[in-house]
Amino acid sequence: MKKQIISISILQSSKILTALYFLLGCIYILIGIPMIVFGNQQIKIIGIIYLFMPIIMAVFGFVFFAIFAAVYNLLAKSLGGFEVEVKDMQPQHNPMAQ
Repeated sequence: MKKQIISISILQSSKILTALYFLLGCIYILIGIPMIVFGNQQIKIIGIIYLFMPIIMAVFGFVFFAIFAAVYNLLAKSLGGFEVEVKDMQPQHNPMAQ
């Protein structure tokens, strides 16, 4: 059965993407700390910037996905939305869920 996404919630979708980008940006903290501890002055400055990457990525992720969702909603009205094919699944019995 085919389904079509005709609209994306701008605020809710952007909040989810913001959280995901923030978590992804936390990887930069792991890179920035050794740069601050072991680097020379220039490397330490870059390391400090890396410490702020989760916030920077979250802000840019929110802004750009909000723009994407708004443009998608406009285009989906005239061109149609993403099409996905789905099927109904039978619930599987999980013996551990008792």
